[in-house]
Amino acid sequence: MKNIVITGTSRGIGYKLALQFADAGHNVLALSRQMPQVLLEHQNITCLSTDLSDEKQLEQVSSFIAGSWQKADIIIHNAGALLLKPFKDITAEEFEYIYKVNVFGVAALNRAVLPYMGKGGHVVTISSMGGVQGSMKFAGLSAYSSSKGAVITLSELLAEEYKELGIAFNVLALGAVNTEMLQEAFPGYEAPLSAAEMADYIYNFALTGNRYYNGKLLQVSSSTP
Repeated sequence: MKNIVITGTSRGIGYKLALQFADAGHNVLALSRQMPQVLLEHQNITCLSTDLSDEKQLEQVSSFIAGSWQKADIIIHNAGALLLKPFKDITAEEFEYIYKVNVFGVAALNRAVLPYMGKGGHVVTISSMGGVQGSMKFAGLSAYSSSKGAVITLSELLAEEYKELGIAFNVLALGAVNTEMLQEAFPGYEAPLSAAEMADYIYNFALTGNRYYNGKLLQVSSSTP
């Protein structure tokens, strides 16, 4: 049984992941601004309404782990904010918000949870093929894709800093997945994988991937991106 922290659990991949881990008997701390009733009622899931763009709200995460679990085994940084807009039209506030959720939120949650992790711990950050150097880029995603590139480098650095403690950091750069967020940004586009299919892959990788990888970026895409 593992203690697993998952962000972005209100829908899509994060929602499916929380249920899959909990149904398998693991303890899940689900972090999202809104919580589906199914997660609230599951005996293996603790839900905390959290805005990752506000670092002060993450203090409740540290308090929960210290008071209830005492340790955490896995973090899955799944939450993400997406903005589809020409670069010339993006305001400084909009660009900053994307980074607050996609980059600063990842760093802040790591700071909150890492003191409770030890040997065998695994931090999995969900990035995007749009954040991978040399991959196909889409106009209008300058804030989103650049933020997803930033967390790749952050994870590589943290893997080096925490390797003596036995904590692994890896990144999964996902291609197109048929989630609500994708449909909102690109109406009518049919991605090759469902949220449930991708959640199943991430589920297994989070549990076992740290045996084989540390500080690595894995491209999880059957298409480009």
